[in-house]
Amino acid sequence: MALTKPRIIELLLITTVPVMFLAEQGVPDLKLVLLTCVGGYLSAGGANALNMYIDRDIDALMDRTSQRPLVTGMVSPVECLVFGITLAVVSTLLFGLTVNWFSAWLSLGALLFYVVVYTMILKRRTSQNIVWGGIAGCLPVLIGWSAVTNSISWAPVILFLVMFFWTPPHYWPLSMKVKDDYARVGVPMLPVIASNKVVAKQIVIYSWVMVVVSLLLTPLGYTGWFYTAVALLAGGMWLWEAHGLQNRAKAEATGTKLKEMRLFHWSITYVSVLFLAVAVDPFLR
Repeated sequence: MALTKPRIIELLLITTVPVMFLAEQGVPDLKLVLLTCVGGYLSAGGANALNMYIDRDIDALMDRTSQRPLVTGMVSPVECLVFGITLAVVSTLLFGLTVNWFSAWLSLGALLFYVVVYTMILKRRTSQNIVWGGIAGCLPVLIGWSAVTNSISWAPVILFLVMFFWTPPHYWPLSMKVKDDYARVGVPMLPVIASNKVVAKQIVIYSWVMVVVSLLLTPLGYTGWFYTAVALLAGGMWLWEAHGLQNRAKAEATGTKLKEMRLFHWSITYVSVLFLAVAVDPFLR
């Protein structure tokens, strides 16, 4: 269970299931929802296990990852590798045989993108790692829609972009908190190579784009008043926190006074509330 990183997968499922309600414009087939969730968990779990296999060297040196199964010796590297590959194969077959093959290939693509593009190529080479590597975490939105429709339209693309612009300002505050960990192992997360002022400015830019993109669903006819109201309220609170972090960074606050984790914790609430509104909105139109 620890190899699959269940707390991360919670967020992926939060963005998958509500999109199925939007695609159906009501309650989707519950068996389909269950199969999509199981397939999504196995796929993401396989990706996370393979990520641990690749990163086992730096995980042993970072405080926040020092208790992972490969570091403690609870699981051997070979066992982890076999486990990750097995989940990848099983999840792809489960999607293809019980949901549809379009969703299966999207799921496999997300897994490969996270393992190969993010973990193996970007993570240790560029501060843009989480920006482009975050695409893997955006794909569950497309998977949820395609599970219902076996196709893609503008609605999931917009929500994909919301998650794309959400990921950096979600993860950078955490990176600010543990930047010494990343610096110790040579991973160039943006807070490692840039000042808090620069990072906070980037967070504000991405936050504004994210909120604006989140409002595009309604003028295109996919959502109504309820989603719009929630997106405006939740987005406004996000921007308040983002600008607050920027102001504290400009004032050169450090340590506990920077309060960077306030935005990190709110970011999880934001995405949960926004996608709950995605699921509820079809019933109020």
